[in-house]
Amino acid sequence: IDVTFRRLTMLRRSIIAGLSRAHTSNVTSSAHAMCRAYGAGFLNKDEVTERVVSVVKAFAKVDAAKVTPTSAFGADLGLDSLDTVEVVMAMEEEFAVEIPDGEADKIQSIPQAVEYLSSNPDAK
Repeated sequence: IDVTFRRLTMLRRSIIAGLSRAHTSNVTSSAHAMCRAYGAGFLNKDEVTERVVSVVKAFAKVDAAKVTPTSAFGADLGLDSLDTVEVVMAMEEEFAVEIPDGEADKIQSIPQAVEYLSSNPDAK
């Protein structure tokens, strides 16, 4: 298991720069971008939830009809550990933030992603 974790971490690092936006949607509006450019602090949890749900629904291996604000990636959506890494990477793209490996490994559900992103002042 430790070898698999290391492989996932190495894979995550090697493809983070080249992740295509094909698995994510463009949910950031220009109005949102303007608000964030002039605002400071943390993102609103409702807004983060909406954006995280959109990212997860856009992931190719997910049945969008099954995604809810309380979905767990493995138990509810059937994603394996590599899929989860890809979803977290898509969230990094969406929120323009790098999630440290130790924190990324803890994100196994939409509520955990929302909690992390809404409490991160660098998330945009």
